[in-house]
Amino acid sequence: MSMSYKELLQKREALEQEIAQARQNEIASAVAKVRELVAEYGLTAQDVFPGRGAKTSAPKSVSKVAAKYRDPATGQTWTGRGKAPKWIEGQDRAPFVIA
Repeated sequence: MSMSYKELLQKREALEQEIAQARQNEIASAVAKVRELVAEYGLTAQDVFPGRGAKTSAPKSVSKVAAKYRDPATGQTWTGRGKAPKWIEGQDRAPFVIA
């Protein structure tokens, strides 16, 4: 005899909870084992994950872009990049250009 839709949904929910609990238990066990090995061998994050962690290269420089447009009413500016702000959206941009 086949189960009803509601019974199947309840069964799936119960199974998903069991799966989540089993995953948490196995993760806890795995983390404990990893911590034990790290402590036993004195490993560092660089040993375990080479290429990650502290970077020795210079950080990427972020260049500021000068504003191209100014709202005369509020003084807000916009570079012309990205989504246009509400105050200039759908309008001729020429009157807003910063000279």
